Amino acid sequence: MRPDRDYDFVFRQSVVPAGKSGVLLSFTPEEAGWETMGFSVRRLKEGGRFEGDTGDHEAAIAVLGGRLAIDWGDGPHPLGKRGDVFSGYPSAAYLPPNTKFAIQAETVVEFAETQVLSHCGLKPRTVLPSEIVSEIRGGGDATRQILKIIATDSEADRLMMNEVFTPAGNWSTYPPHKHEIHNLPSECDLDEIYYFRIDNPDGYALLRLYNSAGTSDVSVVVHDGDAVVLRDGYHMVAVPPGYNAYYLAVLAGSARSLASTTDPKYAHLARNWPPPDSRVPIVKPE
Repeated sequence: MRPDRDYDFVFRQSVVPAGKSGVLLSFTPEEAGWETMGFSVRRLKEGGRFEGDTGDHEAAIAVLGGRLAIDWGDGPHPLGKRGDVFSGYPSAAYLPPNTKFAIQAETVVEFAETQVLSHCGLKPRTVLPSEIVSEIRGGGDATRQILKIIATDSEADRLMMNEVFTPAGNWSTYPPHKHEIHNLPSECDLDEIYYFRIDNPDGYALLRLYNSAGTSDVSVVVHDGDAVVLRDGYHMVAVPPGYNAYYLAVLAGSARSLASTTDPKYAHLARNWPPPDSRVPIVKPE
């Protein structure tokens, strides 16, 4: 999967015929233009099987929709309850380096896999919907819901993973923020992937990415199934009225911290948010 021809940070989803297994989206760290994360999204037909080996990487596998069983040598672990990302809390698996695993699809299932170089010796584990922490951020038309899959305080080496749900007509990850330098505790140098889903094929979102020097300022349209790699710069997402948006946010960098710097021009907005949007949370636990 190569980047969009107009933007080197946007990856578009491929079409997998109905009833078939295949890769919807995939890129290596080299294709992303950094040394941290690789990312893929795969669909398996019912009864389909996928085998992998993390090698010298730690990996996180998040079930987007459907049911599967993952086995890393001690028997199958069932994962997945929701039909799609908008219909329930996520299920996931964390796999440390040198872990061989097999995934068996119990229904048609779609899952995302992220890998990052690691030398830690942690144990494989599942992350079930009952373990997911939900957080409401922002206020008014900047309200969004965060579901924490691999939080900063959970057992992992470098990986962090959240799901972000933004109601129709709202702004997300707003005010714009950046995480491009290592200056803890105020900012951490992080690479980040946004993988988008929209709750209607006609829907879309807008992403703005710009630097503080004013030499780069790009806005792009992202559709259902697109991925964006955020190497540096301030960034934010806007969702037009009519359809809700989701993105899987995966991060890795110089520390297990989400410390970021808000664009000073807009920082005052976050100090006086109106009450949260009543449509949030979009997704509720079963």
